[in-house]
Amino acid sequence: MENNKSNTGLKVALGIALVLFLGTGFYTMNLYKKSNETQKELTEEKQLVMNDLNAMAKQYDEAIGENEIANANLVEARARIQGLIDSLKISETNVKSLWRYKKKYMSLQEEMDVLLAQNDSLRVENSYLATSLDSTRVRLEERTIFTDSLLVQNNALAEVVENASILGAVGLKGFGVIERTSGKLIPTERAGRTDKIRVCFTVAKNPLVPAGDEELYVQVIDPKNNTLGLNEQIQFGEKTLNYSIISKFNYENASLNVCEFVTGNGDFEKGRYVVNVFNEKDLVSTSEFTLK
Repeated sequence: MENNKSNTGLKVALGIALVLFLGTGFYTMNLYKKSNETQKELTEEKQLVMNDLNAMAKQYDEAIGENEIANANLVEARARIQGLIDSLKISETNVKSLWRYKKKYMSLQEEMDVLLAQNDSLRVENSYLATSLDSTRVRLEERTIFTDSLLVQNNALAEVVENASILGAVGLKGFGVIERTSGKLIPTERAGRTDKIRVCFTVAKNPLVPAGDEELYVQVIDPKNNTLGLNEQIQFGEKTLNYSIISKFNYENASLNVCEFVTGNGDFEKGRYVVNVFNEKDLVSTSEFTLK
């Protein structure tokens, strides 16, 4: 009798252990499946935001192409949207990052609707001006009003893009220079005459960033895909960045023009050079130039 009770208890214990093991396995598999599904949904959502931004950029391209002389405000707005697209491409796929870009997109969409609507109105008014000589003065005044309105809207759009939590760089340019013994610098497109690469950009005002010492990483890549200058590495999490020079400056809650010099590893090669500016691991601006 005691042996039967002991066997029965052992079977019950084994049964409970088996149920717990199967339940744990099922929970683990279900959790893993949900994690994969969540990551897939985030990736798909990120692609949808990317598609929306590309569609917005295309609308600007069409608006610019409709004018014989491209409106400078539209061109600048298009460039800023491209910067946001480039930043989204290299951003991490997580809920916080994706929500930040979606909020930027929604704000940009509202601004773009107004900007393009007023651009269409301005284009219609310009066409009417060509055939309505008697109302030239009145139409010119309306055109000035529309242009001023476009400028206000474009500035608002610029503020939306720049109101991220990090400092960015706009108007990035790189070019070769000849350095005279007197210290005078002469821009050149000739690779054989280039002494240094000069990189200039504007650190845009960002009210979300407190005043103080700041730094951005400048990367210049030559036609052979070599990083010029210091060519040192720095680690940001899982990302390694090769940089040419660290641009250090004092940020005082105002736009700041910055220029840096990058030396070569010998003679400069002919061809296309790429200039990138990073705020830690984030690419905030990119440009290119050619030496002949």
